[in-house]
Amino acid sequence: MTQEKAIRYLRITAILEGISYLALFLITMPLKYLAEVTLPNYIVGIAHGYLFLTYCVLTVICWRKFMWKFPDFLKLFIASLLPFGTFYMDSKFLKHEEAALK
Repeated sequence: MTQEKAIRYLRITAILEGISYLALFLITMPLKYLAEVTLPNYIVGIAHGYLFLTYCVLTVICWRKFMWKFPDFLKLFIASLLPFGTFYMDSKFLKHEEAALK
């Protein structure tokens, strides 16, 4: 995988993971617990789980490929645990890393 593809895949996954995180907690969790509609929570939960794992794996791959400092890697990982964290890291870190490759 080239450096350009690696950072592009990480950025796309970061955005999708962030969207799935927000959908899970702002839409499907209230549906599950307030309206007792469980199927959307199940589907979005599975999608979010796969996206979270993919984000974590891609973060490790990019950390090694780009030889980022450990604090940068840690910030990227912690961002996946916080609402809006992946959006923030995409705009403040990943976008600049991708631009530096061009």
